Amino acid sequence: MSTDQATVDHHETDYELGRGVRTGALLMALAGVAFVGYGVVFLARTFFGTGFELGVATLNGITPAELNAIDPAIMHYINHLHVATAAFIIATGIAVAALAWYGVRAGLLWAWATAVVAAVTGLALALPMHYMDLFAHDWLTHLGPIYLATIVFVAGAALAFRGLRADPQLSDPGDDAGA
Repeated sequence: MSTDQATVDHHETDYELGRGVRTGALLMALAGVAFVGYGVVFLARTFFGTGFELGVATLNGITPAELNAIDPAIMHYINHLHVATAAFIIATGIAVAALAWYGVRAGLLWAWATAVVAAVTGLALALPMHYMDLFAHDWLTHLGPIYLATIVFVAGAALAFRGLRADPQLSDPGDDAGA
């Protein structure tokens, strides 16, 4: 038992994560929670909202009710896509928050990289479509929340990465597996 205690004490005092890693991981996790919140709002508007999604009240002046009167199948399809999109936004937010809170906060560079790749992939694929003028949307309510969460995420990722790189004792457990 005393050997186990000494090992635990050694691991706990071997290094302490820097403030940048802790703060960065917290910001990344908070952004992940914000992504989840955005997805939940997206999902709720599908079932309870009067518009299509945040900041989109009509498509070329046509409301969801008017479109439903023309062809209910179109609205069912749009709702289906909204639910699927919301699900993937929520799933990505959960993954980013968990990777940041449990992996980045523990000093794992692979968790940082995975969280960054997941968030960047989603944003890089989704955001450009909004600048093609294919439909009218209120920029502030439609993209504002996700841009705010992205700014928090990027700030956190930068802080955490700087802290991860600055501490040479932080490494993945598998790095010295062969030694």
